[in-house]
Amino acid sequence: MNIEEICAYCLAKKGVEDGFPFGETTMVFKVMGKIFALAPLDADIQTINLKCEPDWAIELRETHPDDIFPGYHMNKQHWNTVNCETGLSNKLLQELIDHSYNLIVKSLPKKVQAEFENL
Repeated sequence: MNIEEICAYCLAKKGVEDGFPFGETTMVFKVMGKIFALAPLDADIQTINLKCEPDWAIELRETHPDDIFPGYHMNKQHWNTVNCETGLSNKLLQELIDHSYNLIVKSLPKKVQAEFENL
């Protein structure tokens, strides 16, 4: 997936907005105000940072050592940096985006989850 496809995929999800809270070179995707993905736009290699359940994060890094790394500038236990330009399938990239999104949705306070459900 290229950055345009990643952006479109993220923005098609319910309750998602994008923005540049960390400067004009890092696109951030939030669901109900909480970050689930970050994409640097000025990197030599296109990557995306995604939240991940810690045990699966370790498994992914071991299974895809050239494509998935501990989250750059993030909590490395809960975030992965994913190389979007290598051999990972679009299906896996979408699964990783979905997983990150779902982790954030599940962590929302009940009041915000109720707002989310009513969107």
